[in-house]
Amino acid sequence: MSVRVRWAIVALVLVVAGAVAVWPRGDDTPQAVAPSPQPIKTNLPTCSRQGVAVETMQGLKAVCLADGGVTDVAQAFAGPVLVNVWGTWCAPCREELPVLSAYAAEPGAIPVVTLAVQSDQAASTALLRDLDVRLPALFDKDESLWKALRPPRMPSSYLINAQGEVNLVNDPPVFKSVADVRKAVGR
Repeated sequence: MSVRVRWAIVALVLVVAGAVAVWPRGDDTPQAVAPSPQPIKTNLPTCSRQGVAVETMQGLKAVCLADGGVTDVAQAFAGPVLVNVWGTWCAPCREELPVLSAYAAEPGAIPVVTLAVQSDQAASTALLRDLDVRLPALFDKDESLWKALRPPRMPSSYLINAQGEVNLVNDPPVFKSVADVRKAVGR
């Protein structure tokens, strides 16, 4: 046997061994368990609230952007509260969120809870951080809240009273100033 044939056989054996090593196995091979996702660290306040739960929101869940945990929406929206529905893709939402944050920081302001819809969770958290908005923030992962509220425009805000009644804020459609928010909440 010549040297050339020997080297060809060695190369063939190495190719076959490499193919066997990377060949996919059947389902009987144990699968590695994916580690649990780590909560996102944010400076957002918790989504927990006390008060009369909103009856029309019973059974709905959302992700709290403060810690990544699942939140009972009916309790998070316990009134009186101003709920603001927004998306990362919505330019007027980006202008309105800091106004709402400034309003919520005033003494005597009713609580404001934000709801990110039709957006990515990480992008929603990043946008709030970039805008320096520190409000309780929910993320509508499965669009169940989008379907329940049916916002007519973006952004949309809802005033929920102490009895759990949900009312769309129409005037103004977008908050441009803290005075706009005060006026809408005072009605």
